[in-house]
Amino acid sequence: MKLLKATWDWIDDRTGMSTLLGPVFDHPVPAGAKWAYVFGSATMIAFIIQVVTGIALSASFVTSSGEAYASLQALSDPVNNPLGYLLRGMHFYGASAMVIMVGLHMIQVFLYGAYKYPREMNWLSGVVLFAVTLAMGFTGQLLRWDDIAVWSVYLAAAMSAKVPIVGSGIAHFLVAGDTIGGATLSRFFAFHVFFIPAIIFVFLGLHLWLVIHHGISEPPEAGRPVDPKTYRAWYHQYLEKHGVPFWPDAAWRDVVFGLAMVVVIMLLSWFWGPPHLGHPPDPTLVEVYPKPDWYLLWIFAALALLPGELEEIVVFVGPVIIGAILVALPFISNRGERSWKRRPWAVASVIIILMMIGSLWIQGVQAPWTPSFNAEALPQQVVNASSAEIQRGAELFNTQGCQNCHAIAGYGGQRGPSLSNVADRLTREQIAISILNGRRNMPAYATMMSPEDLSALVDFLQTRSERQAQPHTNPAGANTP
Repeated sequence: MKLLKATWDWIDDRTGMSTLLGPVFDHPVPAGAKWAYVFGSATMIAFIIQVVTGIALSASFVTSSGEAYASLQALSDPVNNPLGYLLRGMHFYGASAMVIMVGLHMIQVFLYGAYKYPREMNWLSGVVLFAVTLAMGFTGQLLRWDDIAVWSVYLAAAMSAKVPIVGSGIAHFLVAGDTIGGATLSRFFAFHVFFIPAIIFVFLGLHLWLVIHHGISEPPEAGRPVDPKTYRAWYHQYLEKHGVPFWPDAAWRDVVFGLAMVVVIMLLSWFWGPPHLGHPPDPTLVEVYPKPDWYLLWIFAALALLPGELEEIVVFVGPVIIGAILVALPFISNRGERSWKRRPWAVASVIIILMMIGSLWIQGVQAPWTPSFNAEALPQQVVNASSAEIQRGAELFNTQGCQNCHAIAGYGGQRGPSLSNVADRLTREQIAISILNGRRNMPAYATMMSPEDLSALVDFLQTRSERQAQPHTNPAGANTP
C-alpha cells in the first residue's frame, strides 16, 4: 500500500491528476441514489468493453471483401484461437449489454422525471447516445460479412430508398455505390470503428460533465414538484443535509453492478460463444432470412408487417416523430411533479412501449412473413393419398417450394394463406390459374412446371377440403418459423 501511495503521489505531482479526478469522485450525490441509478455507469462500462475488444479484434480482422469472412472464421475458432473466440463473444454480448443498459437508463430517467429542469441537456445528450448506440449495432452486423449481414444491408438500403427526395442518396451512401462490395465493407468499418465511437466519446464526455455540473437528480418524492425559480437553491440545501460523497458511498454500487455485468458477458461469451456465421455472402442465394441482431429485430418486424402503401410514409415519418418527441420532452415538461406515482401517463407510456416492442420482437423471431426454406415434406397421415397421382402432387407441393409459404394441417410456412381447405374456396380451374399466373407475392409457375406436374399438384390440392381434412395437426409447431 505504501508503494502504491508513493507511486500515485509521484504521478499526481507530475500530472495534477487529482485536480481532474477529484471533482468526479468527491462531488456529493443524494444519499437515496441507490441501485436504480447504476444503469448509466453500466452503459459506460459496456462501452469500454466494446472499445477494448473492438481494438483487439480489429488487429486480426481484414477489411477486404475477399478475406473478411475467413478472418472472422479464424477469430471464431474456440480450439485454435480461444482468445479470439472469447473477444468476439464479448464484443457481441457487450453490444447487447450496452443496448439494454442505455434503454434501462432512459426508462429510469424518464420515470424519475430526471429530464426536467435543470437537466434538459442531460436528456438531449442521452438521446443522442441512445441513437448512436443503435447505429453502432447496425454497422457492426455487416462486419460479419456473411450472407445474412449482406442481405440485411440490402434491405436497409431498399427501405432507405423509399424516403422521399433524399432516399436514393441515403441508399447510395449506405452501400457506398450501386452494389454491396468492398467499398461497403470499408465504409461500415470506418463508421463502426472511428466515426460513431468518436461521436460517443464526445457526447459521453458532455453527458458526464453535465451530470457533475447539475448533480445527480434526487430520488423523486410525491408532492415535491420542480420549480425552475427555486430548484437550484433547494437542491444545494438538500445536498448539504442528505448528500454523500460519490466515492465510495455511492460508487460502490456502480462497481459491483458493473463487475457483475462483465462476469455475465464473459460467461456468455465462453459458454455460448460469438454469433454464428452464416454462409459467405452470395447475392444469388435467395434462401436467406436477412434479419438484424435481436435489439433491432422489433424495428425489422414493424416494417415487415406494414402494408406496402404505408412503408414510405412510416420509414420517413416514423423516425422524425419519435425523434421530435424525445427532443421536445424536456421542453414541454420541464417542471412540475417528478414522482412516477403521480405521473400515470408516464408509467402507462413505458408499459405500452415495452409491450409493443416485445410483441414486435416476438413477431420478428417467428417471422411469419418469411418463407420456411427448411420445410419438410408432409407426413403420410396428412397427405392420405388415395392414388399415386395425389401422392406425387403432395411431393411436388414440397419440392416446388409451395410448402415454404403455405401450410397444410400446420405443416409449412406462414407467408401465404393456409391451404388446408383450399378446395372449399377455389375450383380446380382457379387453383390452376393461381399456380400458373401467380398472385401478389407468389411467383408464376407457368414456365417452371410441366402440365403433368401441374395436374398432379392440382389433384392433391383438390383433396384439401373441410370434408376431407384430417384431424392431424402439428402440436410441436414443426416447420413453423
